[in-house]
Amino acid sequence: MKKDDSIADVLIECLPYIRRFYGKTIVIKYGGHAMVEERLKEDFARDVTLLKYTGLNPVIVHGGGPQIGVVLNKMGIGSSFVEGMRVTDAPTLDVVEMVLGGKVNKTIVAEINRQGGKAVGLSGKDGNLISAGKLRVIKTFLEDKPPEIIDIGMVGEVLKINPEIIATLKSDGFIPVIAPIGVGASGETYNINADWVASKIAVALKAVKLLLLTDVKGIKDGSGDIVSTTNLKAMRSMFKSGAISGGMIPKAACSMEAVGNGVEKVHIIDGRIPHAVLLEIFTDKGIGTEIVA
Repeated sequence: MKKDDSIADVLIECLPYIRRFYGKTIVIKYGGHAMVEERLKEDFARDVTLLKYTGLNPVIVHGGGPQIGVVLNKMGIGSSFVEGMRVTDAPTLDVVEMVLGGKVNKTIVAEINRQGGKAVGLSGKDGNLISAGKLRVIKTFLEDKPPEIIDIGMVGEVLKINPEIIATLKSDGFIPVIAPIGVGASGETYNINADWVASKIAVALKAVKLLLLTDVKGIKDGSGDIVSTTNLKAMRSMFKSGAISGGMIPKAACSMEAVGNGVEKVHIIDGRIPHAVLLEIFTDKGIGTEIVA
């Protein structure tokens, strides 16, 4: 009886969140160990399928850096990084597009479909979904010298999101799974950071939430403790103090961009936790760090 009661309590706890988010769009950036470990991959696919069947509209944007690295190594193509971004020459770009738009994307689609969902794979080229331009990296070395513009190849930034194809898929009951590849004005291909693509898509779709799955428990403050809830003002202070550093910088920056442009909440959560997506959306306590305006 106690077990039945506990199960009922969990279901009842979900009800207000299902009611609140019914019909709303939630964008999820999928990456890290959640994309690698078999059990976590299955958990993620089940979570996304459940979201759709409970009336929410999940949109998935995925990364794939480790998978790209493996293929590059097998092909004897070296990798180099500037400020955490992969320098992308023509041979590297071919591999990026093949891995992200091909193997990784279709594997995610197949797993969601296997769990009973209706997923469709896209890249930013489909329907001109992601219009992009060349990203210019500006680095300041010394105060008495002018900043230097570093060319990192065909790495792009999002100029515009054209959400028509996503709206069409959503209305037909499909779950879009998007590879972060953009297209330039002359048809050129760009490799784009998946966190930033997810942020821009969340803003364009007027998403109620943006979830960033990571391999850390959330944002830490200056004392090393996880911050459960924060806002834009506090985030700016953490940037200035150096509390936000390293790999958390782009995630925190794109989170602030999303919240500052109309996304109600951004959640940076640990994708290594089984069913992390459901725990964040449908429970009172949640996990990770929640960012609000």
